[in-house]
Amino acid sequence: MNSIILIVFLPLLAAIVAGFGNRIIGNVPAKIVTTGALFASCALSWPVFIGFLGGTSSAEVVPVLTWIVSGDLNFDWALRVDALTAVMLVVVTTVSALVHLYSWGYMDEDPDQPRFFAYLSLFTFAMLMLVTANNLVQMFFGWEGVGLASYLLIGFWFKKPSANAAAIKAFVVNRVGDLGFMLGIFGTFLVFGTVSIPEILEAAPAMAGSTITFAGMRLDTMTILCLLLFVGAMGKSAQLGLHTWLPDAMEGPTPVSALIHAATMVTAGVFMVCRLSPMFETSPVALTVVTIVGASTAIFAATVGLVQHDIKRVIAYSTCSQLGYMFFAAGVGAYSAAMFHLFTHAFFKALLFLGAGSVIHAMHHEQDMRFYGGLRKEIPLTFWAMMAGTLAITGVGIIGLGGFAGFYSKDAIIEVAFASGTEVGQFAFFIGVLAALLTSFYSWRLMFLTFWGTPRWAQSEHIQHALHGHHDDAGHDTHGHEDAGADNPPAQEDAGDGQSAHAHAPDARQHAAGTGGYHPHESPLTMLIPLIVLATGAVFAGFLFHDKFVEAADGAAFWAGSLAFDEHLMHAIHEVPLWVKLASTVAMLTGLGTAIFMYFFGKDRPARLATTFSPLYNFFFNKWYFDELYNLIFVRPAFWLGRLFWKTGDEGTIDRFGPNGIASVIASGSGVMRRFQSGYLYSYALVMLLGLAAAATWIIVQGAGA
Repeated sequence: MNSIILIVFLPLLAAIVAGFGNRIIGNVPAKIVTTGALFASCALSWPVFIGFLGGTSSAEVVPVLTWIVSGDLNFDWALRVDALTAVMLVVVTTVSALVHLYSWGYMDEDPDQPRFFAYLSLFTFAMLMLVTANNLVQMFFGWEGVGLASYLLIGFWFKKPSANAAAIKAFVVNRVGDLGFMLGIFGTFLVFGTVSIPEILEAAPAMAGSTITFAGMRLDTMTILCLLLFVGAMGKSAQLGLHTWLPDAMEGPTPVSALIHAATMVTAGVFMVCRLSPMFETSPVALTVVTIVGASTAIFAATVGLVQHDIKRVIAYSTCSQLGYMFFAAGVGAYSAAMFHLFTHAFFKALLFLGAGSVIHAMHHEQDMRFYGGLRKEIPLTFWAMMAGTLAITGVGIIGLGGFAGFYSKDAIIEVAFASGTEVGQFAFFIGVLAALLTSFYSWRLMFLTFWGTPRWAQSEHIQHALHGHHDDAGHDTHGHEDAGADNPPAQEDAGDGQSAHAHAPDARQHAAGTGGYHPHESPLTMLIPLIVLATGAVFAGFLFHDKFVEAADGAAFWAGSLAFDEHLMHAIHEVPLWVKLASTVAMLTGLGTAIFMYFFGKDRPARLATTFSPLYNFFFNKWYFDELYNLIFVRPAFWLGRLFWKTGDEGTIDRFGPNGIASVIASGSGVMRRFQSGYLYSYALVMLLGLAAAATWIIVQGAGA
């Protein structure tokens, strides 16, 4: 049996066993089956990847079964394996396997563990279906499967109203993007007469310059198709405009956040654009749009991340920003650089999320960074793991010597944007440098507030609950909303609206120092092992794989046509001026220096700055008011229209003149008839006599008239 079959279907088999077995088989068997299946898939994926790295493997398509034959639409279910697929296989399976193992410790007290692990495995299977797709319909199948699984995982704690709202929000926003993706698939089939990805990519260059009628206008064919497909990518990868679901996805358990943000759902859009890169290469307009949207997303998310208090939300906006980097890299034609950053980002972003989960675990589910401080001595292993992730995401390194993962991948994107030589590329370059500065600041802000300074958790509601025993039998804080020991406790984590349950002071220093007698503890081994593995990737992934991914000669051989690879552009990276190469490093150091100045020198400086620039602070804190704007433009009119159809259409028209109206007429008629039904024979005889008299009179009158 071909290994790709096992890689893809083992997670599905595990999900079926754990999902349908549920509490019948118990927690431990469900965890063993799902975790074992994912580690098996991971172990099989790395040799595939290494084979392409070494040049010993070549692209192949492994048939599974005949799927659809309908007129001109004819395609099979087949698994495509090439260099691009191999990269995604190791990203998805490695992170997912480590998340499964991590969840053994993190979710140990949850009563619904079989269901949780089944959802994780189902999520992974859907993503593997997506990345191995050999046609657009199969890709859409995996695309929707990922959306379904994300809905289930984000809303896992379904008794939390905020979790349900977040799951619905993710589902609805992604359906908007999926509508664009569907239209793109329909249009592609209309133009090319096939949904086979290899056939489409082969024919795409010949369609450059052709036109098609769309929305009553004659427009460039490839531009329309690419933009429609990109709308789908915007939804899955949370680009500006369709980004609003991503921060709220924090309502899912922390392992879910790591899986969604690092390895699965959010990478789907980037993968799709890279897979269809020969199509996008035929449309300069579409590439310009991709670049602008990506750069705008990078700076938007970076500004919002500056002022967040919730540790998971800071990392979530960081994800959104880094995805912006990937897209504007694709927009300037550097698809390999986009994939390289996707690859390294998976390691350090999963590391940061799982590290944050370890902090949350140690702090009894407290997620507000203003109530941390001094934790590096309490949880040293978690501290060093998050330090590695922070060094990676901020791009610490020295030119000519080396550095952490982000130093290679993010810097490559910034440099290639400048090297593209286009106006939109220059725009992306400067935005990328500014976003790098902001990324450095909020990343180090997170580290300083969490691990340095004096402990500030004495006033934490969660810590007070831990000290005084106000928690349920499962060890999770319910805040009095549910009976103790109830299934699915509603508040295991506290990431909801981005607001802490505590006072909303802009600076942690305003909270009284002290531990309150609570002493945080290091996470169990099942949570620490994934941190160690991911930290290794955050340190070495950039150095080990840089040449194969982005160097002109090695990159062309590695990718081998699985994406559009511009050797000239990748060679041009080495010819950019020195100040361009140093720009991201200077930005990183500026962000670090600013964070040190703000949080180590002057206890009230952040608070004073927030007060002085309160309009700007509130603008960033409220996420540029996108939620409020969408609520005004879309949500309220939708509810108004719904109520109109309900009250006027359903109740006022259908019910009134339909079943309720008929019933009312029958009831009224019955009442009238009851009045005539006295039960006395002479009354009925009188009525009949009067009727006969009236009839006779009418006949006589009619006869006289004639």
